[in-house]
Amino acid sequence: MALEAGLQVEYLPLAAQAPARWEGVLGIATFDGGAVKRAPSSALANDVPMVEIRTPVLGSTGEVCEIWRTGQPVESGQRARVRYRRGDEVLFGCISVAESERREADEYREANGRGEANGRSKASGRRDGNGSALHTATSEAYREIFATLDELAYPHLLRVWNYLPQINVDTHGMERYRQFNSARLSALVASGRDVTGNVPAACALGSVNGSPLVIYFLASRAAPTAIENPRQVSAYEYPPQYGPKPAFSRASVLRKASGSILFISGTASIVGHQTMHAGDVAAQTRETLVNIEALLGEANRVSGAPRFGLETLAYKVYVRNSADLPLIQSQLHTVLGREAQVVYLQADICRQDLLVEIEAIGRERDCD
Repeated sequence: MALEAGLQVEYLPLAAQAPARWEGVLGIATFDGGAVKRAPSSALANDVPMVEIRTPVLGSTGEVCEIWRTGQPVESGQRARVRYRRGDEVLFGCISVAESERREADEYREANGRGEANGRSKASGRRDGNGSALHTATSEAYREIFATLDELAYPHLLRVWNYLPQINVDTHGMERYRQFNSARLSALVASGRDVTGNVPAACALGSVNGSPLVIYFLASRAAPTAIENPRQVSAYEYPPQYGPKPAFSRASVLRKASGSILFISGTASIVGHQTMHAGDVAAQTRETLVNIEALLGEANRVSGAPRFGLETLAYKVYVRNSADLPLIQSQLHTVLGREAQVVYLQADICRQDLLVEIEAIGRERDCD
């Protein structure tokens, strides 16, 4: 899907990429757990950042990669653990942090009498998750991301994808998704960034057990416009029962002279702040699509014209239970038609009672 003259996204197997096509590629996310190892040497030689997401592809699609490219000259680089490639206006970056690395470091500090590093005791970690390896890994990853963007002068995060194993499991007295939210929030504050309002579109999904924390993102020199869903409480305004505030917007629009780009965050069957249709995957899918339509309406209202529609979007669908795939596909075919660009992945959702989550990326349609 061509999003605008400077940015495109495609969902293809790596094998479909001819060597000449690596020019202008910003970065690649793979989803089948082995595509990075099978990456063409031409891609590796060009220093294309490739990030491996352990979320198995469902359906008959087979191996699928998310390939971001630009029509502009690109430059590759690395700062700390953040690998990136950038054009004049947009940067793709990724970072992977194994929790085992952080666990070993924590054990070393404790063995050497430094268990209260950064003012957090082991006991307090058991109460609120702040001492967990995931919390430390998330905080480190986001601080490195922000330092990279500050150094390279791409101050605005457009869209962030977060993947962590055992997302719904309780450790250190807190669900791991909430540990992640706590660490992300702390990193935003420490880096002087907004935690409400002007925050990026994002998602957080559960990956295969044993996977590292993986984050990939798009950033821009120009500020996007955050979009909220009138049917939902903004995630950063959730009541205390949901734990640390999730610092993301429901969608964002990047306005360019050559066309606007819409990034829809991971969207699920939530109205207000409550999960709807627990246990009914078909109804959850329908409610999720209603939420996406509401976001499209709000994006069009903010843009002042009917720029975006369901047909302008490419979709990525996360399915908690792979056996539910036929029901989910049936609902999507009814609403979107069979020609819509949809990739299905198996992943745990951030709430245990959510069975499906859908994100989307789209360009504005011709309004003439």
